[in-house]
Amino acid sequence: MSDSLERLYLAVLAARDLDPATSRTARLYQRGAAKMAKKLAEEAIEVAIDAVNGDSDAVVRESADLLYNLTVLWAACDIRPADVWREMERREHLLGIAEKLPKSPVKLPKAPPLAERRPIVAIEGRNIRKRR
Repeated sequence: MSDSLERLYLAVLAARDLDPATSRTARLYQRGAAKMAKKLAEEAIEVAIDAVNGDSDAVVRESADLLYNLTVLWAACDIRPADVWREMERREHLLGIAEKLPKSPVKLPKAPPLAERRPIVAIEGRNIRKRR
């Protein structure tokens, strides 16, 4: 797969300076990173919707669009597919191939609202005398 993405990446680089009237890649480059990111997000949503609907053929088609748009954005950010594969390998060594790095080292549970907290009572010594 990395060879296929590398070929796609090289094709994107070759097409970025073509005529925007005839090249989708050149048109995306002309419109800038914000448009590229928007197209990437749209394709990701389409993949998700097709997956939820159980349409495997559509997931394949939309995934190809997603990979194309991701590759265009990589190229615009001067990121090569090999850069991403190196990160995947680094993560594999840390967590295993299927794991995503956590956003923070430790995820602590949220404290309950003040109204739901039990009061903390401190007792000094064993003998408690009632004050008069």
